[in-house]
Amino acid sequence: MASRWDAAMAQALDRARAAADHGDIPVGAVVLDAGGELIAEAGNERELTGDPTAHAEVLALRRAAARLGEWRLSGCTLVVTLEPCTMCAGASVLSRVARLVFGAYDPKAGAVASLFDVVRDPRLNHRPEVIGGVRAQESDALLTAFFAGRR
Repeated sequence: MASRWDAAMAQALDRARAAADHGDIPVGAVVLDAGGELIAEAGNERELTGDPTAHAEVLALRRAAARLGEWRLSGCTLVVTLEPCTMCAGASVLSRVARLVFGAYDPKAGAVASLFDVVRDPRLNHRPEVIGGVRAQESDALLTAFFAGRR
């Protein structure tokens, strides 16, 4: 059964492929406004820029905030191909996104479900809705192919 997030995840997967093309780990992210319109997108750019914080999620959130002229991304949805790490999970909380949708689970560094659950920690002042596993096999396949080519 198709998910309502399939189209947005397809866009994030395109950004992930583009990241791999320039040597970055294939992770892509998009931000949708409250009406479901694309307002920002990014792929990992750590290798491209030499910036350790240039994860797809952080870049997409920065671009969305710049486009909206507001750091609060209330009502927005962050769609990302891989379960966010602690930095990106924290950025999701701090940006006040309404929803976080991700593809593949990350058992080594995932901070939304796998290792930690940063975004739903009751001690924090904001907790986005979380939807995991959307087109996870495609995200996993991109990552597996990328790392197989590096071994």
